[in-house]
Amino acid sequence: MEKIGVIGSGTWGTAIAVLLNNNGHQVDLWSAIPSEIEEMEKTHKHKNLPEVTLPDSIRFTADLETAMKGKNLLVLAVPSVYVRSTAKRMKEFCPVGQIIVDVAKGIEEDTLFTMTAVMKEEIPQCEPAALSGPSHAEEVSRGLPTTCVAGSHKRAVAEYIQSVFMSPVFRVYTSPDVLGIEVGAALKNVVALAAGIADGLGYGDNTKAALITRGIAEIARLGIAMGGKFQTFTGLTGIGDLIVTCASMHSRNRRAGILIGKGYTMEEAMKEVQMVVEGVYSARAALALSRKYDVPMPIVEEVNQVLFEGKPAREAVTDLMMRDKRIEHSDLPWEA
Repeated sequence: MEKIGVIGSGTWGTAIAVLLNNNGHQVDLWSAIPSEIEEMEKTHKHKNLPEVTLPDSIRFTADLETAMKGKNLLVLAVPSVYVRSTAKRMKEFCPVGQIIVDVAKGIEEDTLFTMTAVMKEEIPQCEPAALSGPSHAEEVSRGLPTTCVAGSHKRAVAEYIQSVFMSPVFRVYTSPDVLGIEVGAALKNVVALAAGIADGLGYGDNTKAALITRGIAEIARLGIAMGGKFQTFTGLTGIGDLIVTCASMHSRNRRAGILIGKGYTMEEAMKEVQMVVEGVYSARAALALSRKYDVPMPIVEEVNQVLFEGKPAREAVTDLMMRDKRIEHSDLPWEA
């Protein structure tokens, strides 16, 4: 049995707490909002996971030191926009070599840092890692079979995380390509917004398949230019996560996109979804990265124009369809 602190009691953090508790570990679940902790302690329910009863053995706390002290593993599960501020608070309670696995998916807009890079800057004494893949909290919390990837530059760290999370309903692979894992995780949210917008416009399966396929091509081009590995983008944290986020109504990014396609503004859509829509925060960062690395990302560009420049969604789709003619794979030879 390991002692684990889960920092962040949103749907994903809570689902992970349930999973790890069911794996036989001692879990403390922390929230920055005392009333949220009080409600979960009282009802053993999470407002956004109504089908799940939280086990009595999970310990709820609003005290960060309590959540972190004496833990074998910490899981950072706050939304990506709060990773830096939360990491700053965590620093004073974090011993040297503490493994912290980030499960948020995003790129910081101001610095263009991945989440593990943010953690390492704010908590230099920690050992950062990432866990990612096609994993909706609504399904993980109910024990539905799910597969993810644990990423660390050190094999022993990745294998330790694998051993802690692995169960009959949660299979974990390992990978040293932390950058590729995090780029795929963050940028798929932007493509999922595009997929949702297409749904909101009333387009069909053909459109969705095109966005998923061309979306992973954009993500892989950028990720490889940044130093990620091609294989990562063909795997669970690339195409796997992209498929589930573009196709499922559990995806807040897709749901927000649907509303935008129906005519809502970005602000109205985020208010309606009532949870953090990570793709909105990652969209500008993705565009900045595409320009920094000189990688064309037409889907990302059009999403940014729809979100922040008031471009009509239907016009954005037309502009994507009518781009200059291209060959799909330029490295394939023609017959003479």
